Amino acid sequence: MRWLHALGHALAIAGSMTWEILWALILGFGLSAVVQAVVRRSTIVRLLGDARPRTLAVATGFGIASSSCSYAAVALARSLFRTGASFTAAMAFEIASTNLVVELGIILALLMGWQFTLAEFVGGPIMIIGVALMFRLLLRQRLLDAALAQADKGLAGSMEGHAAMDMTIGDAGSLWRRLRSMRALTAVSHIFVMEWAAVIRDIVIGLLIAGAVAAWVPDSFWAHLFFTGHPLLSKIWGPLIGPVVSLLSFVCSIGNVPLAAVLWNGGISFGGVAAFIFADLIILPILVIYRKYYGTKMMLFILASFYATMVAAGYAVELIFGGLGLIPAGRHARVMEASIQWNYTTALNIIFLLAAVGLCYRFVRSGGLPMLKMMGGKPAAHDEPHEHHEHHGPPGQTRPGSPAAHPPGQPG
Repeated sequence: MRWLHALGHALAIAGSMTWEILWALILGFGLSAVVQAVVRRSTIVRLLGDARPRTLAVATGFGIASSSCSYAAVALARSLFRTGASFTAAMAFEIASTNLVVELGIILALLMGWQFTLAEFVGGPIMIIGVALMFRLLLRQRLLDAALAQADKGLAGSMEGHAAMDMTIGDAGSLWRRLRSMRALTAVSHIFVMEWAAVIRDIVIGLLIAGAVAAWVPDSFWAHLFFTGHPLLSKIWGPLIGPVVSLLSFVCSIGNVPLAAVLWNGGISFGGVAAFIFADLIILPILVIYRKYYGTKMMLFILASFYATMVAAGYAVELIFGGLGLIPAGRHARVMEASIQWNYTTALNIIFLLAAVGLCYRFVRSGGLPMLKMMGGKPAAHDEPHEHHEHHGPPGQTRPGSPAAHPPGQPG
């Protein structure tokens, strides 16, 4: 019965990590739901019509305020591109929505330490800048036009229905007035439940994989894979191998944080952890979706661009944090607790579970259940194709066909 003991050990580790991060997940998704409830989708599209630095900063901000589900982020990025947003801005939005969200930062701080949260929020913008530069220098108009033609076919990927849903509060008035209304509570409950439904699969798979890896993979394997006996080589190798491990893990979004904790304890470099977490946008299932959305050539271009900038961001994080002495000296990520005890974690889990139950109750009572059946539906019907072109000329010009080319109230 050795295999039963091994299975039980893996499940115990996965359960322990789940209990450790449960309250933080609920808090993160709750805060995200509040933000998403007040940020209108039409505003996002209108402001992302070019690839200027200010536009990319706005795209990053909107990404931070959006869904943390990688599949939904990828689907929404295509929707933005089809309805007039710059492709570069859409990709900046996509990167930010999976790597710079509140819930990811909370879970990283809880499992691994605040340094890793800070590293994500330093490395994320570096990656976005790198992607923007690579797109500006290397992305050709012919490839972009072909990608737009493929995107306009509207082929379904994953979480299309979730990406198409706009559950923002439509009431007029100040932000505080809108948030105090019952419509706000309903909108927050809908977004909260839909966000959980979108990422629960990846979170569960990530925890199970992390538990299995922590329980079954010997330390000697990680020592050889990450060159732990060679400090300099380990720092060079970490950001290169991190995205590869992520690509092969099939786990995206917040689900890859538990595995990142296992890899850190196993010996991967600090920059390697950052690059691993950034790589949730190039896992194999998402590469298949890129191919369906934009064509094979653009999928390969995205893969190469994202991988190169993930590695560069990993190196930058390693150098910056190493120079400032902020890299943790020990490798003590919270992978396994002896048992569930009555402490602040248990108290917070109970409090936030009660809050989650309240939001779920509001979701059901307000007729939200049918929305769950539409999560994996077809792309939004209002994603009408636009004859627009990515702009690679001097900053300040607006791309033809983009919403920004014709401000509201002015004739097109």
